[in-house]
Amino acid sequence: MERYLYFGVLLFAISYPLAQSFEHRIRYASKWGQLFPGMLITALFFIVWDIWFTKIGVWVFNPTYITGIFLGNLPIEEILFFFIIPFACVFIYEVLIYFFPKDYFQPLGKPFVFVLVPILFGMGILHLDKWYTSVNFLIGSVTLMIHYLIFKDRYLGRFIFAYLVHLIPLFLCNGILTGGMTEEPVVIYNNAENLGVRIWTVPIEDTIYSMTLFLMNISFFEHLRSQKTIQLT
Repeated sequence: MERYLYFGVLLFAISYPLAQSFEHRIRYASKWGQLFPGMLITALFFIVWDIWFTKIGVWVFNPTYITGIFLGNLPIEEILFFFIIPFACVFIYEVLIYFFPKDYFQPLGKPFVFVLVPILFGMGILHLDKWYTSVNFLIGSVTLMIHYLIFKDRYLGRFIFAYLVHLIPLFLCNGILTGGMTEEPVVIYNNAENLGVRIWTVPIEDTIYSMTLFLMNISFFEHLRSQKTIQLT
């Protein structure tokens, strides 16, 4: 059963959002037409990134905890990750919009960008000798700035709220994948390529990696949703 651990984490992540997709209040399934195109584009970007990082040894996958089915140099679980995790994250985003109609974090949108972008960009430049830190932080800063240039702070308050909530399952799932509950990690990070700072067993860089993955999906999702709204009016 060990070889199904990564798959089990993914199943855990998607089970509740998928089961509740047809719930009459959130009606998540009715929004899949606006979700899936952006999810595919974002997944392709991250898969190429992942293939490259795996090739240069930024991380490797422990054969003990994966099924052994590969596409290229990536296990099938890793590819599914870039579809399942965004699916669950956008579900969190939609649930919070429904249950908290007021955008409480809207005033933090602009400060979030203008503080975090230079910090991430600066950290990326300062740590060019560490592939995961540098590339991750630089891409995160660029993604955040592009989102702001296109949408301003229209969705950032909602995103910040959902991002903070998503950190709970992030640390649980990534904690399992990075060895928090097993003798060896499922995903083995090369610590020469990151800062070596971990929350539980999760590299601090994962919080920015997840932010970028989440924000890219929200950007496409909200753009397509706004286009649909225009067509219907």
